[in-house]
Amino acid sequence: MPFARLAAATTPTCHIGLGLAAVGRPGYINLGREEDLGADRSVEALRTRTHDLLDAAYAQGVRYFDVARSYGRSEEFLAGWLQARPDIDDVVVGSKWGYTYTAGWSARAETHEVKDHSLATYERQRAETEALLGDRLDLYQIHSVTPDSPALTDKELHARLAEAAAGGLTVGFSTSGPAQADAIRAALAVTVGGEPLFRTVQSTYNALEPSAGPALAEAHDAGLTVIVKEGMANGRLAGPHAPDALRDVAAATGLGCDAVALAWILRRPWAGVVLSGAATVAQLVSNLHAPAVDLDVDQLTLLATLAEDPHAYWERRGQLPWH
Repeated sequence: MPFARLAAATTPTCHIGLGLAAVGRPGYINLGREEDLGADRSVEALRTRTHDLLDAAYAQGVRYFDVARSYGRSEEFLAGWLQARPDIDDVVVGSKWGYTYTAGWSARAETHEVKDHSLATYERQRAETEALLGDRLDLYQIHSVTPDSPALTDKELHARLAEAAAGGLTVGFSTSGPAQADAIRAALAVTVGGEPLFRTVQSTYNALEPSAGPALAEAHDAGLTVIVKEGMANGRLAGPHAPDALRDVAAATGLGCDAVALAWILRRPWAGVVLSGAATVAQLVSNLHAPAVDLDVDQLTLLATLAEDPHAYWERRGQLPWH
């Protein structure tokens, strides 16, 4: 598995990855986006921003980069960065299929992405991803599986994914919504030829929405690499928006709310990679302080009070505007 390269990494930041959802397209739901990106959302501006982030992340020991077909031009931006740096051969690249980007490079589009987990979409998007990333693609994930996703029961799709795995591509899935735990457990039961199909799982997990934790622990015990996304809750755990309990802990540590929020996740023994969704180099540098945060029992107890009802959390997330 390509993630073996991550296991061999020894930098303090090797368990932090960089996700490009926030910088691969002009519109996204993260709070504070107007200040982070400013008025220039042109393709070239975001390409330059993405390459600057990738340079900074790589220099600081980050070795996993995460994109998706629906993240605007994220695959294109990452591919260009890799092509310009042929000496970099120790990174792991993950992408996702199952959503189609439909915003036409507008932050004000009525519909930004359309979900479809059919075999036809897989075949189309796999070809599109391969045209950009070629053999640099290590991991291909089904994007945002829910318990009712046809991707969990489509045997023909499973067979095609198993073929890709036999060819050396790692196959995984991501989850979203209040029933993430159910989706994870259903995916763990998917087999082809008596062997588990999925080798990785990427789920939302943070101090406000920790409900997937037990299922993620089960996935880890079953041999899957666990990738955590939205550790900052789309900006709700960042400094300007952080709840008082998180602010208090951050003040005690002398580091940012973001570093504390990510450190809280890194303490989970099942967390293989925790994604930073930074949109600026300054945010990335602050995120990368997370491995240095030492949380005591009282601080962990205080942070545990932040957990929300999953349905309430996802309802609020669904109401976040595209900026």
